[in-house]
Amino acid sequence: MQAPSDEILTREGLIPDKQIGKVLVIACGALAREIIALREANGWNHIALTCLPAILHNHPERITDAVRAAVAEHRTAYDTIFVAYADCGTGGTLQAACQEMGVEMIRGPHCYAFFEGLDRFAEIAEDEFDAFYLTDFLVRQFDAFVWRPMGLDRHPELRDMYFAHYRKLVYQAQTDDPALTDKAKECADRLGLAFERRFTGYGDLATALNAL
Repeated sequence: MQAPSDEILTREGLIPDKQIGKVLVIACGALAREIIALREANGWNHIALTCLPAILHNHPERITDAVRAAVAEHRTAYDTIFVAYADCGTGGTLQAACQEMGVEMIRGPHCYAFFEGLDRFAEIAEDEFDAFYLTDFLVRQFDAFVWRPMGLDRHPELRDMYFAHYRKLVYQAQTDDPALTDKAKECADRLGLAFERRFTGYGDLATALNAL
């Protein structure tokens, strides 16, 4: 019986067909839209994408194990694997795991830094310790990833406790979308923060993927 077209038969059984010349990007689900847009705009047909649940953004202690599992699942099928996460609150464990597995990842502490550009973010970080950042994704998913997980839908009085030491909300815009800007302003109003929009584009995410 002939093996399916996407598989090859070996003595050990059926294994996925090797994706010769392909790069697999294992990404945070919060970056899926941006990575697809970059791939299409640049004709990066050699890049394949698989995403882990974006909700891991709220559970950084689970990210390293999830990335390990994804690399183990796919590494026999791809010549190169790239991890589209920064440290993202893993306390260095993700970087250590990637080094151990021999895969590269995005430099930097989190997505806010690499969207801004690591050098630029380092320059402004000291003056923006009281800033709360949102990206395009987090503006779209504000209720699911900020408002409800923090319990503000049930206890709005917690807002003053959570955000007492914040001064402004900074919207790092990846796209020029007036509707998203309006929604980001609404998010700032709901949190009682001043609003600032900065068009960052894709920042160092584009640089990292271009290097592949």
